[in-house]
Amino acid sequence: MAAVLGVDMNFSPEELKKALIQQQNEINDYAIYSTLAIKDKQNRKIFNKIANEEKTHYEFWVKITNKEIKPQRVLVLWYLLLVKIFGTSFALKTLEKREEKAKEFYKELFDVYPESRKIYQQENEHEFELIDMLNDKKLVYAGAIVLGMNDALVELTGTLSGIAFAFEKSLVVGLTGLIMGIAASLSMAGSAYLEAKENPSEVIKPLTYSLYTGVSYILTTAILVAPFFIFETMAYSLIVMFACAFIAIISYNFYVSVAKDLNFSKRVLQMSTITFGVALISFLIGYLVKAYLGIEI
Repeated sequence: MAAVLGVDMNFSPEELKKALIQQQNEINDYAIYSTLAIKDKQNRKIFNKIANEEKTHYEFWVKITNKEIKPQRVLVLWYLLLVKIFGTSFALKTLEKREEKAKEFYKELFDVYPESRKIYQQENEHEFELIDMLNDKKLVYAGAIVLGMNDALVELTGTLSGIAFAFEKSLVVGLTGLIMGIAASLSMAGSAYLEAKENPSEVIKPLTYSLYTGVSYILTTAILVAPFFIFETMAYSLIVMFACAFIAIISYNFYVSVAKDLNFSKRVLQMSTITFGVALISFLIGYLVKAYLGIEI
């Protein structure tokens, strides 16, 4: 890097381009954290701290590039939308993942710009501070979502696989699964409410917890039974149902893995093994029922 920068410390065109990209990222991050500090009273102190640091990082680059840059409004609004939909933890962990490349760039500058060491340390601290301080309501109710979603995946894929071999009409399978799913979602919501009441918490409201559980169950049900209303061929319906189940497993575990810093592949493997294992057993039961009892609808 020193050879690239030279004695006058001017970047080459390639390094200058990297510096401008990093400068843009720093001012974008400043705008995001500053806005969150205004909107989120509970986490305001830490957001203001990080926003001020990001502004300092931006000013470090201004001294090098001699250019002023404005935040990219669309990108800032995008991250604020992610916060609104998926929660603070997921949105900001996604934002902080981008900082990995920035950290390496700062390390290259240690010898030439000593100030970059301090910035590098601050960038490392951001993620840990976020983990320790965030009060994310959506993440608090993640347990309710996984309860409803996981139960629906296991029960419905198993049920639909079992009755698919016993019945010959996709529509019958779809209607049966939908009725069972709605009934089960109401039951799950009621159980979740009682569970939350039995284990009182300052951050978890029983009614909200039950709603998250019930809604996640019914949405998963709708996704799983939809193929049986679309395709007349049972084989197509089952293949699409399993594909939808796998996509749901990947989507949820991606969210939780990012938000909670968990092992993505391990969680997907565990959830898939349980879901499709139960489905296979149910499928075999359905086959035996049809083979030995001769049930056909």
